Amino acid sequence: MTMDAAFEQHNVCVLIPTYNNAIPLARVLHDVLQYTRHVVVVNDGATDGTREMLAERYPQIALVDYVQNRGKGYALRQGFAKAVALGYDYAITIDSDGQHYADDLPVFLEKLKTSPNAIIIGARNMDQASVPGKSSFGNKFSNFWYKFETGLTMRDTQSGYRLYPVKALRDFTFFTRKYEFEIEVLVRAAWAGLEVTEVPVKVFYPEKEKRITHFRPFRDFSRISVLNTVLVTITLLYIKPRDLFRGLKKKTSGKSSGKSTPSSLTPGNRPA
Repeated sequence: MTMDAAFEQHNVCVLIPTYNNAIPLARVLHDVLQYTRHVVVVNDGATDGTREMLAERYPQIALVDYVQNRGKGYALRQGFAKAVALGYDYAITIDSDGQHYADDLPVFLEKLKTSPNAIIIGARNMDQASVPGKSSFGNKFSNFWYKFETGLTMRDTQSGYRLYPVKALRDFTFFTRKYEFEIEVLVRAAWAGLEVTEVPVKVFYPEKEKRITHFRPFRDFSRISVLNTVLVTITLLYIKPRDLFRGLKKKTSGKSSGKSTPSSLTPGNRPA
């Protein structure tokens, strides 16, 4: 079976949100199209010729296009809606800056066989020498709060290389639109009982002077901190009490169902 056939069999598309990354986006598309033609691009208000490049070189690709830059979270949500409208069950998100390798796409499809209702995170090796210090710190910070908010341990909660069960997310309510959306969606999925799991993937970080990033450390880190404050508050006031109540209810229900019927009242020994 070809990889494109595997994408069709599992009803998966590749979703690429992009903003002012026309040159690396073209390379990413070239690589992704070696594996599948099921691709959706979300042009998040790019002003660098992305729209023209896509129209000229990749007219066959499904495109979500709007003029004003809204943020990665908004772009992802628009992409999810487009994927659902096109009939896909899953979307593998990959960044447009060339950080991720298309040859890791089969890893997600393989994991999908055993985790069909999960968000699958492509966990990067954040200990390699080329990883920027701020990225490594930010990831550890995010992992810590994710565990506090959900009780789950993850190695890379900030990776943008993921598989989402897009139809399962339709009923979720989100309030973030920037980078912090990728944290919110993981936490809300875990709260809702959706499996969140990981697979190892490679990562490429070019030399500092050649990196293209739209992450603004102070502003975006502040947004992430505000989000975690909200999520921690919800965790303490609602999620943990809810889970405690459910646990006690389940324990009580288990004891009740485990009680044996007194022998004197069994069907064959009822008093006349």
